[in-house]
This record gives sequence, C-alpha cells and structure tokens, in this order.
Amino acid sequence: MDMDSPWDDLDVPSKSHAEAQESTSSTKDSTAPGMTHAAVQDTPADSNAPTGSSTPSKSTTSGPRPSSSRKIPARKIEVQPTKLEAVDDSLDPLGPLGAEPTPATPSIHADQAPTPPRKELSAKVNRPPSAPSPGFPGSEYEDGPLPVGRTKGPPPVQPQAQAPGAVRQTQPSMSVEQAAKPTFDILVGDPHKVGDLTSSHIVYQVRTKTTSKAYKQPEFAVSRRYRDFRWLYNALHNNNPGVVVPPPPEKQAVGRFDSEFVESRRQALERMLNKIAAHPILHHDADLKIFLESEAFNIDVKNKENREPDLGQNNKGMLSSLGINVGGSSGKFVEHDDWFHDRKIYLDALENQLKALLKALDTVVAQRKGLAEAAGDFAVSLNNLAMVELSPIFSGPVQGLADLQSRIRELYERQAQQDILTLGITIDEYIRLIGSVKQAFSQRQKAFHSWHAAESELAKRRSAHEKLLRQGKSQQDKLNEVSAGVSDAEKKAHQARLLFEDMGRLMRGELERFEREKVEDFKSGVETFLEGAVEAQKELIELWETFLLQMDAEEEAAIPPKAQSTASESAATAGPDVSAPPEDSTQGTPATATDVALEQDA
Repeated sequence: MDMDSPWDDLDVPSKSHAEAQESTSSTKDSTAPGMTHAAVQDTPADSNAPTGSSTPSKSTTSGPRPSSSRKIPARKIEVQPTKLEAVDDSLDPLGPLGAEPTPATPSIHADQAPTPPRKELSAKVNRPPSAPSPGFPGSEYEDGPLPVGRTKGPPPVQPQAQAPGAVRQTQPSMSVEQAAKPTFDILVGDPHKVGDLTSSHIVYQVRTKTTSKAYKQPEFAVSRRYRDFRWLYNALHNNNPGVVVPPPPEKQAVGRFDSEFVESRRQALERMLNKIAAHPILHHDADLKIFLESEAFNIDVKNKENREPDLGQNNKGMLSSLGINVGGSSGKFVEHDDWFHDRKIYLDALENQLKALLKALDTVVAQRKGLAEAAGDFAVSLNNLAMVELSPIFSGPVQGLADLQSRIRELYERQAQQDILTLGITIDEYIRLIGSVKQAFSQRQKAFHSWHAAESELAKRRSAHEKLLRQGKSQQDKLNEVSAGVSDAEKKAHQARLLFEDMGRLMRGELERFEREKVEDFKSGVETFLEGAVEAQKELIELWETFLLQMDAEEEAAIPPKAQSTASESAATAGPDVSAPPEDSTQGTPATATDVALEQDA
C-alpha cells in the first residue's frame, strides 16, 4: 500500500497525458475481458486497489470482473465526459502537460491576448527603432523586435512622445481671434485742390495695405474728397446701431484751404479710417469695402442707395430692415439702467472738460503764434537798424540778433502747429467721439420706443382677437386675419425687444473699448506734446548759446592787428626793465675780497 499511494498520486496528474492519447486508451478498453482481469490480478488483492486505477470510473464498478465485461460500452460512455474535458487542453495557454511546444503556439498566444495589445503590437513593430519611448528609457525591447508570443502594451505617455515637436511647430504666435482678424494700414495723403472757383475742394489719396481676402488686391489707392468720408460715417452708423463709429472732423467754411487746416484735417481723416479698420465689427462692413476699393465710387453709392433706399436715410438701416418704426420717439425716454445713466452723466462731464481743455490749448497755441509774430516784428526792426547803421562793429551784432529772432519766430510757429497736431487733434477727436457715443445712445432710445410701440400694437391686436372670440358670431376669415395680425405683432415685438437688448450689450462693450482707447491715445498725445515742448526749449537755448559764442568770436576778431602788435611789443619792453636789477646782480664774475673792502670803505 505504501508503494501504491505515491504511484497513485503520480497517476492522477498524468491523467491529462493519458487522456491526450485517446486512441491508445480506447484500444485498451476494447480488448478482451481476460486482459483486464489479468491487470487487476497483478495488484494486491485488496478492496482499495481499484482506487489506484488511472480513471476514477473504475471504482464505481462492483462484482466479478468477468461479469463486467459486458458493461464495457456503458463504462466507456461514463468515461467519455471526463475525456471531453481534456479535448480543450490544446487551447490552454500552457498546452498539454508534458507536451513539446508546437509551432502553432505563437498563434495560440496571439489569439489568447487581448485585442488592443495585439493592435498595439503591430503598431510597435512598424515603429522605427530610432524612436525611443520616453516613458520606459530602460526597456529591453525599445530598439529590437518583440519576442515571439509576447505582447508589449503601449506606455501611458507614448502619445506625448511625438507631441512636443508637433506642438512647437504648430503652436500659433497669436490668438485665434487675432490670426483671423485682417490687418489694415491706411494712409491719407497728397491733398490737392481741384475744381474751379465755385466748386473747388480738396481731394485726398487713400492708400490701403491689407491682408483681408475680401479685397481684390493687397495694395490699392483711390481718391476721395471730404464728403465721401462723411458718407462713410453715416453709412457705418446706420448699418451698425449701437456701435461707436469714429467720426470725421467737422466742416469749416472759413480757411478750409489753409495749409495748417488741410494738414490737421488730413491727419484726422487718417486716424478715422485706421480706427474703423481696426474695429472688430466695422471692418466687415460692405460700405467700408466700397469706400476703400471702388474706382467708380459715386456710381456704386447711387446703385447701393437705389437697391436699399432705407440705408440712404438717416437713423434707419438695421431698424428699418426689421420692419421697426424709427421715425420718432413716442414720449420722453426714462433710463431704467443705472449703468447707462451713470455713463451718460460721465460723458456729459467729460465732454465739457475736453471742450474747456481744447479752449485752453487754443489759447496756448494763440500765445505761441503771438510770440512768433512778435519775434518776427522784432527781427524786421533789427534788420532795418542794421541796414542804416554805418559802423560795422555795431551793425554786425544787430544783424545777427535779427537772424536769431527770425529763427525763434519759426520755432514758435512750428511748436504751435505741433501742439495742434498732437494734443489738439486728440482732444478734438474725442469730443467728436463723445458725440458719436451720444448718437448711439439716441439709437438705443429709439429702439426702446420702437419696442414699446410694438408691445402696444400687440396688446391692441390681442384685445381685438379676444373680443372676436367672445362674440362667437364673426366670420372665420375675419378671425384668421386677426390671428395673423397678432402673430405678426408678436414677431415684431420680439424682434424689437431682442434688438434693444443686443444694442445694450453691444454698447457696454463699445464704451469699455472707448475708455481703453481714450487712455492710450491721451497718453501718447501728452507724451508727444511734452517731448515737443522740451525739444523746442532745447533748440531755443542752443540758438542763444550759439549767438553768444558768435558775438565773442566777432569781438576778438574786431581788435586791429596793429594794436595787438603794439601791446605785445610794450609788454616785451617792460619785461627787461623790471627784471634788470636781478640780471645786473647776477651778471659778471664773483666778487673778490678787495672789492668788498673798497665797498666797505666807500
């Protein structure tokens, strides 16, 4: 029994090997009963001997072995389910116990592996060996092929291995909004007078450089007059209610052909166009494209007004296109939004302060022009004096002072013009911008009145509709007509309300933009104004210092050469006389004792 027990223990795990050889075991089962009995007789005659057999089903048989030979097919049927469990052993990842690995083992392992690692395996095999994975720098499979039958999962940071290079190459240097926004560089120049005495006017050349694809060419130039700029302002204002459109300079009937006025107007028109082109809403407007690009401007404007007659009238455009009446206000507007109320008070105060500042600046400019005029008169008087003076010693400095005053006059005139073109044009521009903001406020008020008018009309139509429904005797056609009127009134009231709300949100952004640009423009204008004043004072000091040096040089040059030689000779003659005693005391031979005695006797 001690020898059978370990043999039985080894026989049970080797069951899979015996079951793998199904044909051999089947042949043994189909042999004669005598053979089976002989095998049983070889074992010790004990009741527990059948338990050490190769199959557990043998233990279920009882009785004499010869009589059980008839039950071999039944025993074979009983054993078959246990052998069916071993049929799938070939699909086990380890294979049959004790069996040699077959070439099909790699495919078996590949089938047993999960699908995602198998797909990643193909991707990893195709990957060039020179691209190491940053997630696993010490991996043994980085530069070599994968071993057969083993799959390598992708590192969790593998998608980021190639991302840094791609990000560095495609990373934009600006935001998406800035990249999508086209750039404009507009110059207004070459002002020249055209026309006869009755129809004379100034024509400007407008040169545009843009990256916008809406224009035919990136660079083009057209000629425009002042009224064309006025048309552009009105068109943009009517097409974009609630937007603060940069306005052109005001009209001027007197002195409109003066060089200073033409230059200040040219700069104001140039600033207007560049601000319009830099606006995120206005640079998309079709009227701006017509203004900047059209060669037949007057014809295109007439055709546009014929196609859209509402856009050719003031205070219409967007509102009229929605079918909203903007002809006039129905009552006094009461602002219910505290934010807009405070901004309106602030704009009124700012306008008054800017007007006072512009008036003070005009006084300073007038003072500079007065100084320039006074310096010019002084220079003329000095020049006349130098011409009648006979003495060149006196006429020379007087003529130099006259030239100095003439240059000072030019300096004061240039500084006065610079003050107008730097700080003055900025103040005037924002006074006009405040007027444009107030016009946007007026549009919002009209939209408010239009909304309430539409609500009133809707209430009337609903009342009429309910009245018809209560009567119950009206015709169906009349009821349908009233219902259609109610629907139309509801649509108009809804559109008017949305327009009023959109204008409010838009104006909030526009006023914030107005404040931001105001700080930047005034900072730049004041800095330029101060720099010009400092440079003018430095130039004035330099003029006076140069004049003084010139006077000193002329004074030295005015001394006659004979007087200079006489003075030098007298100085040379007086030198030896003064120094004679020391020379006499030092000349000659050293005194002897006899000489000393004679002197003492004397």
